[in-house]
Amino acid sequence: MQFYTIGVYHSSELDFFESLKKNEIDTFCDIRQRRGVRGAKYSFVNSKRLQIKLAEIGIKYQHILNLAPTTEIRQLQYEADIKEGVNKRDRDELGQIFKITYKNKILDNFDLKEFIKSLEYDGAKKIVLFCVEQSPKACHRSIIADKLSRDYNYEIIHL
Repeated sequence: MQFYTIGVYHSSELDFFESLKKNEIDTFCDIRQRRGVRGAKYSFVNSKRLQIKLAEIGIKYQHILNLAPTTEIRQLQYEADIKEGVNKRDRDELGQIFKITYKNKILDNFDLKEFIKSLEYDGAKKIVLFCVEQSPKACHRSIIADKLSRDYNYEIIHL
């Protein structure tokens, strides 16, 4: 199996889906708590539209809610963004308090080994972890990717 990550900010609908097809992604793991994006520009990744499009191009969709940061954890990052004067869509990196809290409250309580087994059972070969931020370092998907790399020796490709 090969793991990838992808965000949507600063990407067009065409570029987003072409990237998935070009990399032959077969399993799309949506790791967002809320599966909608405000505004028309990124409406193609709102849950229903996204799932329809993925089905059309032959990619399995999974919502992995247990990997999503809680509202409380996201609030910690919003506060850090305000303090730094950074817009969420332009953030380059997560704050330390978010990283620590996400790891302790979410990732340490998620059975990644079982998740990997279920992907193998489903025949997944190329799996993408999806959230909205453009930069992987600005998103919790990088924390998951780091653990997959460190603990399970997966090479992670950020699209």
